[in-house]
Amino acid sequence: MLLGPSGCGKTTIIRCIAGLIDPDEGQIFIGDKLVNRIAPKDRDVAVVFQNYALYPHMTVYDNIAFPLKMRKLSKEKIQEKVIKISKVLEISELLKRKPRELSGGQMQRVALGRALVREPKVFLLDEPLSNLDSKLRIQMRTEIKKLQKKVGVTTIYITHDQIEAMGMGDRIAILNNGVIQQIGTPEEVYKNPQNLFVANFIGNPQINILRFEILRSNHGKFISINSKNSFVEVSDQWLQKFLNDSIIQNISIGIRPKDISRSIGKNSDSMRFKGKLSFIERLGDETIFEFMLLDESVIHVVNSTLDTSSLKIGSDLILETEYDNILLFDSDTGNRIYQI
Repeated sequence: MLLGPSGCGKTTIIRCIAGLIDPDEGQIFIGDKLVNRIAPKDRDVAVVFQNYALYPHMTVYDNIAFPLKMRKLSKEKIQEKVIKISKVLEISELLKRKPRELSGGQMQRVALGRALVREPKVFLLDEPLSNLDSKLRIQMRTEIKKLQKKVGVTTIYITHDQIEAMGMGDRIAILNNGVIQQIGTPEEVYKNPQNLFVANFIGNPQINILRFEILRSNHGKFISINSKNSFVEVSDQWLQKFLNDSIIQNISIGIRPKDISRSIGKNSDSMRFKGKLSFIERLGDETIFEFMLLDESVIHVVNSTLDTSSLKIGSDLILETEYDNILLFDSDTGNRIYQI
């Protein structure tokens, strides 16, 4: 899975793999075979782009069969393969129809069938679901995932939608400005982002990032401040796990919205901060709370322990998060600061 914002280089990468663009440098291997100098038609790669590009004058059968006809396979072999892939995709009853008679989801299946019927070594999907409505996208995500497991073809799927990537990917490569920021399983990139870009890009709602300046007070106790108006007290034990200097500046703290709860004042292993409720967004089973700290930093909370019936806009609350849930980043470089 290749994940990143528009313009970061995702499509360029798969075009290089397919042989449609020559890379400026580097080598491309498919299996153990170097393919840089091999023509696209000989790389055994199938591509499905955002635009399905079905032939409007051909039936579904002929659209799927077209790459096999170009390979000059026998009619019997073509029919065998088309029937087989149409059963896998559950479009057998559509074989006599033309694209204008199909829904968006059906056209998507036909485009997948036309690519898969070749039995390629590599299957490249370039944001294939972006033209579908939200309900159909959810359905097709599940179907494509099942299909990939069933046919067992190595698949590179590119998207800017982190929900698609988290739900479908076995491994995710996150790109920014043409540079891979991190590669890992969905769980790894969510729980252990290597930098601020990955932390911000993965997760919905987005992770809360607060810039802190870490100081030692006159009494020898560590405190952290967002500004001159907002103080957050932390324990010596927690801070000393990460920091050796008496004064460290430009530290960013990352806290996932689900890891923040209402403070009951009894947990000594948590960081606490005061907030004023500024917005409530109810999304059925889930509710997103927006709080404003004293320095006007905004944080979001997704937590079932907050009683929506008793909270009103303007309510003052003390919030907390356990130290184990806090991610530290160098604000200047954006890199993660790991526990020693």
